[in-house]
Amino acid sequence: MNPSLLGPLPGFCWRLTVAAIALAGLAVLAADAGAQAQEQESDEPLPHVRVVATGGTIAGRAQSAEAGAGYESGALPIEELLVDLPGLDRIAEVTAEQFANLPSTGVSPTHWLVLAQRLNEILRDGVDGRQVDGIVVTHGTDALEETAYFLDLTVRSDKPVVVVGAMRPPGTVSADGPINLIRAIQTAGAQPSRQRGTLVVLNEEIHDARDATKTNTHSVETFRSRSWGPLGNVDRGGVHYYRRAEKRDGARSEFDVTGKTPEDLPRVDVLYSYNGADGAGARGFAEAGAVGLVVAGSGGGGTSRELGEVLRELAESGLWLVRTSRTGSGSVGGWGRGTYVGADDLLPQKARILLMVALMSTQEADEIQRIFREY
Repeated sequence: MNPSLLGPLPGFCWRLTVAAIALAGLAVLAADAGAQAQEQESDEPLPHVRVVATGGTIAGRAQSAEAGAGYESGALPIEELLVDLPGLDRIAEVTAEQFANLPSTGVSPTHWLVLAQRLNEILRDGVDGRQVDGIVVTHGTDALEETAYFLDLTVRSDKPVVVVGAMRPPGTVSADGPINLIRAIQTAGAQPSRQRGTLVVLNEEIHDARDATKTNTHSVETFRSRSWGPLGNVDRGGVHYYRRAEKRDGARSEFDVTGKTPEDLPRVDVLYSYNGADGAGARGFAEAGAVGLVVAGSGGGGTSRELGEVLRELAESGLWLVRTSRTGSGSVGGWGRGTYVGADDLLPQKARILLMVALMSTQEADEIQRIFREY
């Protein structure tokens, strides 16, 4: 019978329909977990994956099951997110802790620093006397790429850190959090994920933290590595890698944040260039205490003449300048030795993070430019 002939469904029927969809989704997840478990050797020990939760949509509380309905970000504790994941005990031994429960835009550089220190401690010393094979960090997607890149630079271990989020909160039709979390745990526990720094996993794709960026406001396929593509994918058949990122990260990083405090984090701001920009924004950032500016320039990093003159003046007074492009892809070099540091293909928000981390280690211009070449 055509369902449209039945007319509008009563409220209780709608709730039953949503429940049926949710149960069907859990059945699919259970089947995936079971299939993976069958492929593991019976005597092979499961990896120990520590989940560190920071909040975001993946921990949201939906106002209704309707797609696109409002929700409260960072409302559910990590224990609630893990308890409903079928077959998880056959993928990894999972333990968890609640670091924070915030929307991603509420995560500050201070949070980054303390989180990196905590992850380094977990990977070095283990938890409750048990070694940890990998870490999953749950996070909101709006600023996920920023936290992931800071961790990529400052978590110095060959064990994987996987940052994961969701575009649809729990309780809504087709919520993507459960499958994303399972795939992230699967990736963090996989031996091939070692020596790859921090990774971003959503929509069954594995991205390098340096390259990953959010590209769509609503789509579950929002994360892309625009210039180079994902490192690989993860599905019921396992974790598959097809390329390796060559820039320094993870265990290869030189940045040690042990003992660093929030006061050690320099203020660096991002300045967007546009036709007619007169430099007032640049002066404002400098007056507010910025020690560095990342300029998101037109094309290959160009600025208006007026803005360029102000920036040269500020550089002469000691302000660090990094040139990037607002186009979203392509490399940018330094123009004028001693004035600009070229950010290569880093997006402006990523270049800001690298300059912040670099300035905690050195104040030498040649060293800063070397860092931008290598990272």
